[in-house]
Amino acid sequence: MGSTSTRRIAVFGAGVMGVGITALAVGSGVPVVLVDVDPAKLATARERVRTELRLAHMMGALPRNGPVGELVTTGSVADAASATAVIEAITESAELKIKLQNEIAGIVAAGTVRISNTSSIPIGEIAAQVTRPEHLAGIHFMNPPYLIKTVEVIRGPNTGEQAMAAVAELLAGLNRRPIVVGDGPGFVTSRVLHRMINEAARVVEEGRASAEDVDALMEGCLGHPTGPLKTADLIGIDNLVDSLRVLHERTGDEASRPCDLLLRLVDAGDLGRKSGRGFYEYAGA
Repeated sequence: MGSTSTRRIAVFGAGVMGVGITALAVGSGVPVVLVDVDPAKLATARERVRTELRLAHMMGALPRNGPVGELVTTGSVADAASATAVIEAITESAELKIKLQNEIAGIVAAGTVRISNTSSIPIGEIAAQVTRPEHLAGIHFMNPPYLIKTVEVIRGPNTGEQAMAAVAELLAGLNRRPIVVGDGPGFVTSRVLHRMINEAARVVEEGRASAEDVDALMEGCLGHPTGPLKTADLIGIDNLVDSLRVLHERTGDEASRPCDLLLRLVDAGDLGRKSGRGFYEYAGA
């Protein structure tokens, strides 16, 4: 993709992950076109990216005095036509991702790497129904993307060497550490972590322990950095439920069926940090 000055990333989706990925990129000096068809999300996207950048600078996750890439926000897919790499970070729905990936393939240059940021949907499942599947790869950024330097890279059954090389170059420019894994529902991280979070929620639902005690045990006894239920709040409980449904539907694993407590939290709008309440409450969210 050349030097940083010639790179231009298009990010599709101005939700939590899209904004976080955008903040990582512009904070690394890479220009970004952030695309979303939701006018409400688009209207607040620029300020949310600024907020994420401030947090990243405060935490030392991005250089405070480094170059900042230009940010363009738009509701038009066509504005991404000149991107040298595209990261799609919309909701965890195979149908929606396939539709958008085909739209993207129709407007970018033929060799442009197209990336789906997904926590669970197999890349091969998307690639089977999109144009030029050899240019499609998967990345699973963790939240927040600017703070967690290791990323899961998924090579689909059709992903070509050119696409993998472009992904490696993109991540090097963002100072991320890629670990390439094979394709399949949940890949590695979600297949292991989301099932564990589901079990932790079941323990709370059964009244065996509070969320605080579950997390304290996992942190103190097993070295989990934040505890599974604090992690659920960070992921977004709605996103977690979507991912668990993908795992359950595609593997038949009953332990991956979202437990009733998670479903009740989603129905109540208690989605974690982004809504101000999940397993914990967050003042000022």
